[in-house]
Amino acid sequence: MNQPLAYVHPGAKIAKNVVIEPFATIHNNVVIGEGTWIGSNVSIMEGARIGKNCSIFPGAVISAVPQDKKFNDEDTLTVIGDNTTIRECVTINRGTTDRMKTVIGNNCWIMAYCHVAHDCIVGDNCIFSNNSTLAGHINVGDYVVLAGMAAIQQFCSIGKHAFVTGGSLVRKDVPPFVKAGREPLSYVGINSIGLRRRGFSTEKIREIQDIYRILYQKNYNNSQAVAIIEAEMQATAERDEILEFIKNSQRGIMKGYFSSN
Repeated sequence: MNQPLAYVHPGAKIAKNVVIEPFATIHNNVVIGEGTWIGSNVSIMEGARIGKNCSIFPGAVISAVPQDKKFNDEDTLTVIGDNTTIRECVTINRGTTDRMKTVIGNNCWIMAYCHVAHDCIVGDNCIFSNNSTLAGHINVGDYVVLAGMAAIQQFCSIGKHAFVTGGSLVRKDVPPFVKAGREPLSYVGINSIGLRRRGFSTEKIREIQDIYRILYQKNYNNSQAVAIIEAEMQATAERDEILEFIKNSQRGIMKGYFSSN
C-alpha cells in the first residue's frame, strides 16, 4: 500500500492488502476494503466507502461533492459494494440531504466515462456501458444493463433485469424484466436473453411475457391492465414485482411502441 508517489490522508482507513498505484489521491474519511486495487490518477474523496476486491481504473473520481447548488457541505457518503469494477474516468458523486448517500451495489461493472450523480441507488450485478449517465435521485434494480450512452433523467426508476438500448433517453420509469428502446423510449419486449442467462425457466419467461402483453398490447390503460393482471394471473414473485413497480411509479412507466406508419 505504501506507494511513495501516491497521497493517502492519515485519516483514511485502508485495508493492509489494498494496492494503490502512483499518483492516486485518497482523501480523509475514506474506507477501502481488502483486495481492492486503485489505479494511477484516481481520486477517492471524502465520504467514500469502498468494499472488498474492487478495481478502480485511472482517472476515476469517486465521492466528489454533488453537482447540486443546494449542497452545503453536508456529511454524506458514496457507498460501493464488493467486487465492483469502475473503469477509466468514471465519476460518482456523493449524496445530498435527500438520501445522504449514493450507492453502487456488489459485482457491478461501470465502464469508461460513465457518470452516477448524487443520491442514486444502484443494485447488484449491474452493467453500465461506456458514457451512460445517471442524473440525481435514480433507482436502479439488480441485473440492469444500460447500453452505451444511455441517459437517465432524474427521479426515474429502472426495474430489475431490465435492458436499456444504447443512446436511449429515459424520461419515464422502466419496469422490471423488459427491453426498452427507440425514441421516445418504449417497451420493445422482455429481456428474454438476459433472463435465460440468469436461470429463468421457459415457463417463467412466458409468464412474464403474458403479463406484459396485457399491459402493453391489449389497449388497456395502466389501471385496467393492473386490475386484469391481479385478477387473472397467478400470484408469483415476478408478477408481484411488476405490479408493485407500476403502483409505486412516481414518474409513470414508459409507453408501448406505436409505429407512426
